[in-house]
Amino acid sequence: MEMSLPLPKYHQIYLVLREQLQEGRFDHDGVPGEHQLAEQFGVGRITIRKSMEMLVADGLIVRRPGLGTWPLHQGRMKGAGKSPAMSREKAHLSGLLGNIVTMGLRTRVKVIDSTVVNATEAIAEALGLETGAPVHKIIRVRSGQAGPISHITTHVPKGLAPISSKELERKPLLVLLEEAGVELGAATQTVSARLADAVVARHLDVAVGSALLSVTRLVRDVNERPVQLLQGLYRPDRYQYQMQLSSVGGIDAHVSVSEALSAQSY
Repeated sequence: MEMSLPLPKYHQIYLVLREQLQEGRFDHDGVPGEHQLAEQFGVGRITIRKSMEMLVADGLIVRRPGLGTWPLHQGRMKGAGKSPAMSREKAHLSGLLGNIVTMGLRTRVKVIDSTVVNATEAIAEALGLETGAPVHKIIRVRSGQAGPISHITTHVPKGLAPISSKELERKPLLVLLEEAGVELGAATQTVSARLADAVVARHLDVAVGSALLSVTRLVRDVNERPVQLLQGLYRPDRYQYQMQLSSVGGIDAHVSVSEALSAQSY
C-alpha cells in the first residue's frame, strides 16, 4: 500500500492562500502582511515568505515596497505595473499564445539540445515540409520555483529565425520568432496523457511510469503557414490548463504554472 507524505507547511499555506486569491478574498484590502499571516497560521515568517514567493512565481500576487501585497490585477491598479521587459515581449501577442509567453517569462529554461536535423515524415507533414527538409530541433526543460515543470521538444523550419541555446535560455521561442519578423496567427493544441520514460523521468524528477500531461501544439503565422511544432510533457502537479466557456460560444483559454492542480484545472 502506497502512503503519500504530507505536504510541507509552506506548501499547505500556499494552497490555502491561492484558493483565497481565486475567491477574490484580498481584492479590496490586499494580502495581509507576513507578520499577520504568520500569526494566523501559527508559523514563522520564513515559512510565510516561502509561500509568498511561490505565489509571486505563479503570477498571482505582486509585492512592492510601500504598496503592500496585492492580487496581480489589483497590484496593477495600485500602480505597481508590469515589468517593462514583459510588456515589450508581449507587445504583439494576445490570447493563449500571449499567456504562454507570460508563463515562459516567469519560469527558467535549460536547453538540453539544439541542432538542425532532417525532418521525419511525421514532422514534415505537420510543418508542411518535404520529408528530410532541415528543421531546428530544440529540447528544453522548463522549471519554476518548486522544480522542473516540463520537458519540451520543438521543431521549427530552418531559416525562420536565428536560434541559439543562449537566446533560448533568455527568451521564449515565440518571442524569437516574432523578433525575426514572423507574424504569429493561431495555434492548434491537443492535450492528452502519457507515461514518463526513463529520460523524461530523470529530467522532470518523477518516477518512471508517472502519468504526465502530453501537449502537442502547432503554431501558424497569419498566412496559415506552420512555424512551430511543440511536443511537451508536463508534470500535472505543476502545470494547469484552464478554459472558460460562455453560453454564446466564446472560449478563453490560458496556461499557468502551479504547485498543484486547482479545482479550475487548466
